[in-house]
Amino acid sequence: MREIRLFVDFPLQSGLELPLPNAAAQHALRVLRLKPGDRMVLFNGDGNQYPARLTGKLREPSVRVEAVESPMRESPLRATLLQALARGEKMDWIIQKATELGAARIVPVACERSEVKLDAARGGKRLEHWRAVAIAACEQCGRNVVPEIDAPIPLERHLATESAKQSGARWMLHPGNTTRVRDLEPTPSMVTLAVGPEGGFGDTDLAALRQAGYRELALGPRVLRTETAGVAALAALQTLYGDF
Repeated sequence: MREIRLFVDFPLQSGLELPLPNAAAQHALRVLRLKPGDRMVLFNGDGNQYPARLTGKLREPSVRVEAVESPMRESPLRATLLQALARGEKMDWIIQKATELGAARIVPVACERSEVKLDAARGGKRLEHWRAVAIAACEQCGRNVVPEIDAPIPLERHLATESAKQSGARWMLHPGNTTRVRDLEPTPSMVTLAVGPEGGFGDTDLAALRQAGYRELALGPRVLRTETAGVAALAALQTLYGDF
């Protein structure tokens, strides 16, 4: 039987009984068709999960937390995906799959050739939406830590503010380079992976990335789409250095 997992944004502990938040309640009752007495697993992003049971009335649902569990589902490889903004549902797909593949952080960036332009208001709305996508992916894949998702930012501004305090290996996907994932040495425990937009990184982007210490990495002889490249690279990194 499939495990039903719901995200709730408040502290949890064994023995706690509390009303189910509205969004979770709507999903549990209307979509999943749960009834009082049915079991579920709650998580709030603290790394634990909390087996619980639905209680109360259907119009006023509540949950009783029955235990706390701490399964090890986070990868030993802490991967940050520096992802150029993609159009429409492509960005949702990237965030969903990066979450499933264990990315610890996702940073959406505007690049020289980016076709997507977001002002502060639209960027805030997209960020809220992307976080919901990541939470839903965690509910599905069993992660109990929701990846950090940054507000969209120009690539050069991100590099200027982050590079000095950034740790670990830094790689940018760039077709034509001879270095492959299997060639990475020493074995990384932290890695930042930069993925360009449709059309690839422009000359200004490449210069800024190189200045910030990013080295070029290729995924074989083929040119992958922006929504494929980062996901493929994360899967390869998890196979060689993570928990695949």
